[in-house]
Amino acid sequence: MPTKVTDQLLPTTMIGSYPKPRWYQEYNVAGADLLEWWKLEKNFQAYRDATAACIKDQETAGLDIVTDGQMHFDEYGGAIGSFVWYWYERLGGFSKAKLPNPIAKAMEEAGDTSDLSQAAWMHDWGGTAVTGPISQGIPARLGEMYDVARGLTDKPLKTSVGAGPANLTFHIDLKVPGSKYDSQRKVAEDLVPIFNQDLKDLAARGAEFIQIEDLGGWQLAWDDDAGWIMDVLNGWIEGVDAKIAWHSCLGAGYGNTFRSVEDALPRVLERWQAVKVEQHALDFALRDMVDVHALKELEPDREVQAGVIDIRTLYIETDDEIVERIHKVLEHIEPERVYLSTDCGLKALPRFVAQEKLKALSRAAARVRAELPARPAATAGAS
Repeated sequence: MPTKVTDQLLPTTMIGSYPKPRWYQEYNVAGADLLEWWKLEKNFQAYRDATAACIKDQETAGLDIVTDGQMHFDEYGGAIGSFVWYWYERLGGFSKAKLPNPIAKAMEEAGDTSDLSQAAWMHDWGGTAVTGPISQGIPARLGEMYDVARGLTDKPLKTSVGAGPANLTFHIDLKVPGSKYDSQRKVAEDLVPIFNQDLKDLAARGAEFIQIEDLGGWQLAWDDDAGWIMDVLNGWIEGVDAKIAWHSCLGAGYGNTFRSVEDALPRVLERWQAVKVEQHALDFALRDMVDVHALKELEPDREVQAGVIDIRTLYIETDDEIVERIHKVLEHIEPERVYLSTDCGLKALPRFVAQEKLKALSRAAARVRAELPARPAATAGAS
């Protein structure tokens, strides 16, 4: 059975990232080793204070499980470009320069004019190349960031980690002159040991709930031979002593999705369960919950972290709208296996909008709990 991190029924959380406080937006790590960047007292204090503000916003909103808000994300293209660039800038062998995005290039070279706006925001996001052997390079310092956040709250803490090895391959141009690799799979496999060690370090420091972030699973929607991605994800989490969730985002660059896979969940969720995680974090709100029926594919020992808040719009949902979304989730899976969350990270939103969405989520969850018959309380930490 899945590990419980809280006794709360229908616990609330958010996916990971959160808007930087305005005063903190000028602080960018820009590829530096975080411990070197923190040597400047103003940098460390600013990072810690911004993380504290993010956690306080979640606590005030009433979330049951908080995250650190990923205050190491810089102000790059796509609003959350640091989702990939935090890694590209640090991993040995990777170009640190922002190159044309290979997905957008492929669309342009094929003469595909069906979605030029998609190509435009992908170029804004950028791409990279691997021109040398892959190595750890500059350490990611996930454990050190966890230590800061853990010292700022007594609430259950979820650590969101991404992008992952498969996801990172999407924006690598394997055709540039001097490319060390010609295989997406080989790049991902060579990243696995580095990323696995990062997760083991987190668990050793006491992280009990880790959420991996990787869009790689969507490749199964157009490539039946992409089952190797499941092996890569399993390699990433192998031997990690923590509760593991996997967020399969639909894309959120400036609120834009990867439109080609928006409706793919019912076709891929069954195969995703080859990845040995306890929980799947899924985006439902942006499509008005039309894919929620796919939850019937979940095995009995799997949970869902259901996205019932649309992060791709400035509109703040009413409590009634969120209650209705939660009801749709519970039509397909029992409440003991459900966590309630945002579709994706909140970083691209104004901070006011982000916190009001979280407050509405907490109020709606409380209403639905009150509707349900009383159940014996579970014991947090039990499995």
